Amino acid sequence: MTNSWRFSTLGDRHRALGSNLEDWSGMGTAWSYDGDPDAEYMAIRTKAGLMDVSGLKKVHITGPAASHVIERATTRNMEKLMPGRSVYATMLNDQGKFIDDCVIYRLAPNAFMVVHGSGGAHEQLTMAATGRDVSIRFDDNTHDLSLQGPLAVDYLEKHVPGIRQLPYFAHMQTSLFGKPAMISRTGYTGERGYELFVRGQDAPMIWDRILDEGKSMGIIPCRFTTLDMLRTESYLLFFPYDNSEMYPFENEGPGDTLWELGLDFTVSPGKVGFRGAEEHYRLKGKERFKIWGLKMEGTKVPGNGAPVFQNGKQVGLVTQAMYSPLNKHNIAIARLPVDCANNGTKLVVNCATHGEIPAVTHSMPFYDVEKKRRTVKE
Repeated sequence: MTNSWRFSTLGDRHRALGSNLEDWSGMGTAWSYDGDPDAEYMAIRTKAGLMDVSGLKKVHITGPAASHVIERATTRNMEKLMPGRSVYATMLNDQGKFIDDCVIYRLAPNAFMVVHGSGGAHEQLTMAATGRDVSIRFDDNTHDLSLQGPLAVDYLEKHVPGIRQLPYFAHMQTSLFGKPAMISRTGYTGERGYELFVRGQDAPMIWDRILDEGKSMGIIPCRFTTLDMLRTESYLLFFPYDNSEMYPFENEGPGDTLWELGLDFTVSPGKVGFRGAEEHYRLKGKERFKIWGLKMEGTKVPGNGAPVFQNGKQVGLVTQAMYSPLNKHNIAIARLPVDCANNGTKLVVNCATHGEIPAVTHSMPFYDVEKKRRTVKE
């Protein structure tokens, strides 16, 4: 295992499933299991799967100035976010470039929890809090178990009254198996799913019980990297793996705009005053590239970073690709020229392993385009 400074209480469970607990965001994380990743993908798309995503960082922000701090640090309007609801947001630097994304949970009028990955969110929040009446605390005890898939609600409703009525991007304070829990209808799969925020000391029992009771429903444990298959279909970006921090520009430092990433929807309409706001608006229409989709021929999946060619000249690269055993398509998220951000432009992916793979540009998401599966109300 990499020398991590954060530890999941489920580490022994992951090792038993074959994981070496590779580091992600400072925590040993189950990037791989001994089982079949396609089976895990199929479970989440057709039944349900359970993942340990505790490597996500949890930051609590409380006090009279809490909403003002988040207003400054993120692109979202906190006055419209009521207790019990959450929202996906992004954070920018002074140059108007993306530095992290997060989900903001409003727990009470003056209490929030910001959940983010490996980017600079904690530093951004701390900087915005300077000189304000607010407390910021990093929470490394709360674990995040993600139960994702169409049968997740059928399992949870046996134990949690009202879970079926919980709206998309809402959360509830409740109990699970006699232990305190916050359950949020969020996830990173494009399916109807729930994140179970529980104490570290309770996580092993909850993990074991869900897998034991859910086995007859087809619920299985899923490795962290199964998310790569799911996110590719559902157009969910993963910092820094789709960004210029991973794939640098030739003549400038890293940093992508929300316009380039297709994340401009995360800016609340008319909002100003957040860090990087002026540059964000100024950079509209000045995109150097676009995050866009590719549909490829065959079933051979190119590796991350595979170059994309047009008329014999490299014009972009693949950031994440997958072949779906369910939907029978071979697809990729790519960084492409602005004039290729359309449907039907013919390109070629040059894979070091599989050779040339013909491809055409395609808008994203590739799966559940209207996002009805994750938002369904019944």
